[in-house]
Amino acid sequence: MKFTATALLFTSLLVLAGCDQAEKSAQQLMGKAAESAKQAIDDTHKAAEQALSDATGGLISKKPSSAEDEEQSTSSSQEI
Repeated sequence: MKFTATALLFTSLLVLAGCDQAEKSAQQLMGKAAESAKQAIDDTHKAAEQALSDATGGLISKKPSSAEDEEQSTSSSQEI
């Protein structure tokens, strides 16, 4: 009887450990999917801006947003 209870407890611990690992893997997968979606949106936005610029012959100029300014300044400082 003791052996059965010990085996059941050990099996339960293994199952719980597996569930925790599965949850961590799912969270990592969701993070990667969110980053991929953000990148696709950014790429689409850039392509749309380029198409608009090409269609208008550059008459409409885009003002960089503060977030883009920060991104450009960060990447410029990293290159130095």
